[in-house]
Amino acid sequence: MPMNTPLACVLFAGVMPLLGAATAKWGFKGFDNHQPRAWLAEQSGLRARANAAQLNSFEAFPFFAVAVLLALHFQAESAWLDTLCLMFVAARVLYFVAYLMDWASFRTLCWVVGYGACIAIYLPLL
Repeated sequence: MPMNTPLACVLFAGVMPLLGAATAKWGFKGFDNHQPRAWLAEQSGLRARANAAQLNSFEAFPFFAVAVLLALHFQAESAWLDTLCLMFVAARVLYFVAYLMDWASFRTLCWVVGYGACIAIYLPLL
């Protein structure tokens, strides 16, 4: 069975928030797993940015996943859909890196590209 690029991208986008959570908590000895949200809310610097990237990944996921599922259901042109899904994932990975590195303008550009890729998936379905 050939790889289904759009569904692989949905799977990847679905686990992206875990990268943010792991980065925020990585190597920290005082992490409070009884109150993880309160602990994360008190963090600063890289840990705070990783947590923010995690939250934004959760926010971006439903819009993308629904777009892909609708496109597959309505049998959107596969090469175009593959390209847009890979563009979304690449933009989200770069977004994550930009967030960690505190490159605010580049992060915004990556967000716009990813969001634009989602909108481009929906457009032929209208």
